[in-house]
Amino acid sequence: LALAASASAFAPASKAPRASVAVSETKADLEELAKKLNPVVGFYDPLNLAEAEFWGTSNEATIGFLRHAEIKHGRVAMFAFVGYIVHANGIKFPWAMQMDGASFPTETNPPALWDTVSDSAKWQIFSLIAFLEFWSELSTPTHKHYMAGGKPGDFPDFSTGPDGIPHPVPFNLYDPFRFSKN
Repeated sequence: LALAASASAFAPASKAPRASVAVSETKADLEELAKKLNPVVGFYDPLNLAEAEFWGTSNEATIGFLRHAEIKHGRVAMFAFVGYIVHANGIKFPWAMQMDGASFPTETNPPALWDTVSDSAKWQIFSLIAFLEFWSELSTPTHKHYMAGGKPGDFPDFSTGPDGIPHPVPFNLYDPFRFSKN
């Protein structure tokens, strides 16, 4: 019975037309949303962040920043957990890790594994993270910034804007398989 209840979370949504989503939210919008999502707890903000105005911006921009940060940190935590489990179970790619033919380390302890990774590989990881962070802050005519009324958690396409990236990237990071295109 418990499995059937959890499986319903993956059932397709009804084909009813979706209401437009208000992305610039106020504290009142958050309180209403919290009551709908969890009637037992309701709205809980012990640090009073819903009334804050970071960096001299509006309250709505601060709420957009906090919502985006929560979504992004949740994604990073999930990615890190999966990576930890993969490495702890000894799963690795079958090809060489580096151009000189060095194979992936055989460590199964993820912190010890990180210590065996070369500095150049670590710089590649940090450079990719820095690029994705830079790219996620872009605002274009088709992608509004999350602090200016855009959707928190949305990631701009790699082909967005007049410049984009010189080569086509097949997946967009927000919805790679276009499940929520409608």
